[in-house]
Amino acid sequence: MSRENDIAILQSLAQQYLESTEDPRQNELRQLWRDHNSLKPTRPLVWVRSGGFENEVPEITHRECEDDFYAGYERFLRDQLWRYSLGDDTIFEPWLTVSAGHQCTGWDIDDTMELTRDGLSFKTTHYPMETLDDVERMRVPWHEIDERGTAERFEKLHDAVGNVIPIDLDRQPAYRNWMADLSSDLGSLRGIEHFMLDMMDEPEKLHRVMGFMRDGVLKVQQEAEDAGDYGLSAHFNLSMPYAGDLPDPKPNVRGVKRSDLWCFTAAQEFTLVSPAMHDEFLLQYQLPIMSNFGLVCYGCCEDLTNKIDMLRQIPNLRRIGVTPTANLKRCVEQIGTDYAISYRPNPAQMVCVGFDEDFVRRELTDAMETARGTYMAISLKDISTVQGDPTRISRWVRIARELAEPLG
Repeated sequence: MSRENDIAILQSLAQQYLESTEDPRQNELRQLWRDHNSLKPTRPLVWVRSGGFENEVPEITHRECEDDFYAGYERFLRDQLWRYSLGDDTIFEPWLTVSAGHQCTGWDIDDTMELTRDGLSFKTTHYPMETLDDVERMRVPWHEIDERGTAERFEKLHDAVGNVIPIDLDRQPAYRNWMADLSSDLGSLRGIEHFMLDMMDEPEKLHRVMGFMRDGVLKVQQEAEDAGDYGLSAHFNLSMPYAGDLPDPKPNVRGVKRSDLWCFTAAQEFTLVSPAMHDEFLLQYQLPIMSNFGLVCYGCCEDLTNKIDMLRQIPNLRRIGVTPTANLKRCVEQIGTDYAISYRPNPAQMVCVGFDEDFVRRELTDAMETARGTYMAISLKDISTVQGDPTRISRWVRIARELAEPLG
């Protein structure tokens, strides 16, 4: 009986979600994002990205499905319906996605990063790559789908709600986004403090490690493309991936080239590395990976204020992340109208530690004025808490849109 009940719950939620995707405003937003990412004038776009705060939103955390697999999609649908109620500039796509499982992930170094916890803080006590010579223990990765497990999950979801909403199967390779930016894996394998010393003490060995990882990512991505496993749902740019230069996102349209897709690349672990060393030890290894894609979004939580000129080496760069720790004015002066700006105000100041509407209004007004004449989107992201008051999010969206609308 529980299975039938779970399916009934999912079908009801999927129908509500599908209706939200059919809101005429969604097509208006698609064109706004398409113009924005094509470097055409629009008002500042406003959207809220995920964070730990979802656990404080009863509309999201309410669970009725007993089966954990179904409950995962129940949570996703409840999350999307709540986000739709915010009225920001998020696009909600009319399908659900099953991500393929992979037979090869990671670099197969035997040991794992060990953490110790002290309250809410963590400290790394051991890294898998004790020396750079451990590159000998790293495997050459490959692209292979876990066909049986993937098919089982796809059929389970399709049987439950496929008569209500299309089910997309995402077969893109495991080595993508953070797992393909090289920076993330280097930090977790070697440790930031260690690889910063390696740049000075053993630069040639570090170059060998970076070359090995670059070649591994390129190999896997080429194998996935040759297998026809990239699809138009594989776009990713930490925002809405519509652009006049590229095909729109669509479900179950595979066999596309990387040149049809957005690529997201970050360098968070290189925040405190100088532009010259960032260029030498990371960007030069990222460039061959990014060059295969249609457009590139660069930057997550790292401060790129002093690295904008360095990023101009990326021929297909279109979006640059400007974090709360970056100097917005200096970034705007350097970026100008050459790229789209993904500005992220400090979530702690916005909604995490109290909520001061006057302060929010002043900060966003200053940011929009600073970036006037550029192509800016404002993303409220990395929200760790709303102190039990999720209405702060909708109030923030209301203020941001109120300020942005007259600038369109």
